[in-house]
Amino acid sequence: MLTNTKTDMPFERFVDLSSGRRVWAVAAIHGAADRLAALHDAIGERFESGDRLVYLGDLLGGGDVRAAMAEVLRFRRLVLAQPPLYLPDDIVYLRGRQEEMWHKLLQVHFAPRPKELMRWMLDRGVDATLQAYGGDPAQGFSAADEGMVALTRWTGRLKAAMQASPGHLAWFSGLRRYAHTGPGGVLFVHAGLDPARPLTDQRDAFWWESGTFARAAAGYNGFARIVRGHDPDGGGWSEDGAILTIDGGCGTGGPLIAACFAADGALLDRIEA
Repeated sequence: MLTNTKTDMPFERFVDLSSGRRVWAVAAIHGAADRLAALHDAIGERFESGDRLVYLGDLLGGGDVRAAMAEVLRFRRLVLAQPPLYLPDDIVYLRGRQEEMWHKLLQVHFAPRPKELMRWMLDRGVDATLQAYGGDPAQGFSAADEGMVALTRWTGRLKAAMQASPGHLAWFSGLRRYAHTGPGGVLFVHAGLDPARPLTDQRDAFWWESGTFARAAAGYNGFARIVRGHDPDGGGWSEDGAILTIDGGCGTGGPLIAACFAADGALLDRIEA
């Protein structure tokens, strides 16, 4: 399991979507660019003035990462151009497991056992993102054998490839940990949540504590509904009390799902692509 360091995104980075009339939430995409484009078309037909949009993590990891990124940025421009004037925080991207692993891969030269960490992440899907930015796992392992200087050069090339892709670095830098619609509303997370901890102390629970998510069925922190976009166990769309999983298994043969919520947590619409 990966853990956060002092260089990670600060835990207070979240977005309050309570000013929105409705919120569209998109489940884990895993690089499925074609499904994402079809889903965007369907959302676009239903999108109303005052709506907000939140992607629940794992845009990366599988499929065509670059095409999926291009589609996300295209739809972002389309939404921001709609009247009334939309602000950048009206479209939210949560950090998922795949984004967290990519972040760690770019810092793998600091790891005490870099080869072990790389194998762990490659087994969990980071290879698709690595290849999207011109990386080769074999070169990474070879650099690790040579030492920290060689491995730093290797991760430096990956960072440079990301920086050379218009919009990619800005997107990654703007990832948030969670979003919500205020007290009595909806809390949006990626895959996990530890109900025993406050929101400000979840740390990496949003990505790795999926096993405790079910414990929030009785409610958490006054939210009427807690929505996650990825179920690592592949259970599909599932609702139990206050918790709702909208992951349809996109990237593993299932559909990509988006759901629309009122600010009070009521489920208003559901789309599959």
